[in-house]
Amino acid sequence: MLFSSHSAGFSLIELMIVVTIIGILATVAIPSYQSYVQRARFAEVISTAEVYKTAVSLALQQGTAISDLSNGSNGIPAEPKSTKNLASIKVKNGIITSTGTEIVNNATYILKPNADGSIWSVSGTCLKNGYCHA
Repeated sequence: MLFSSHSAGFSLIELMIVVTIIGILATVAIPSYQSYVQRARFAEVISTAEVYKTAVSLALQQGTAISDLSNGSNGIPAEPKSTKNLASIKVKNGIITSTGTEIVNNATYILKPNADGSIWSVSGTCLKNGYCHA
């Protein structure tokens, strides 16, 4: 048998290159992952507000004055209990203001209806943070 001087393994430089590549990928991936997690958490705030959006739309289409629309009256649900991601949902004059907890940077999601509740405009700090879309 002849022995070869060529060993079957990785050299130190090859290992260092692999570790460097993994470090670069982690540097890019971790902030993207954190942003994704924040948007997923804020989805609870948005989905809970949809119930109130439906209630306000129905009340407006039934002829209720927009100034009469607030939590707990005219078919609008009472303010929900806070959760891990949702701090509050308030309805005043038909405008829905959903606020997240500190976990989602206290971001707000504000929905404002037109006169008959068929078109809604979105505003709030969720737009700036990238948690929601207009």
